[in-house]
Amino acid sequence: MSSLEHPTAIRPEEHAEFRDGKMGKATLFESERILVGLNCFEPGQDHALHAHAGMDKVYHVLEGEGVFLLEGREIPMHAGLMLVAPEGVPHGIRNSGAERLVVLAVLAPGPSA
Repeated sequence: MSSLEHPTAIRPEEHAEFRDGKMGKATLFESERILVGLNCFEPGQDHALHAHAGMDKVYHVLEGEGVFLLEGREIPMHAGLMLVAPEGVPHGIRNSGAERLVVLAVLAPGPSA
């Protein structure tokens, strides 16, 4: 759970957490109704194709570029783009760019529901 106090206005990318070897994650807010977090990628890192039962996910690219991975296709992504992955749709992300990639991820209902 994030140490942020809500409601408050924040710049999500200022809370990015990067890791060597795998995608970094930072939770900005979590309840049983919603999870708001960041997925943070160094160049070359990815989040493998996966799907969620009973949960929808929204990705919004804050910084960097890469590709949204969907079953059978790849969609170029860059700052400002958003993708909705409804329940059961296989999805993932790969940082194919030369810079860091920061993606806001919103999951509903939250995983703790």
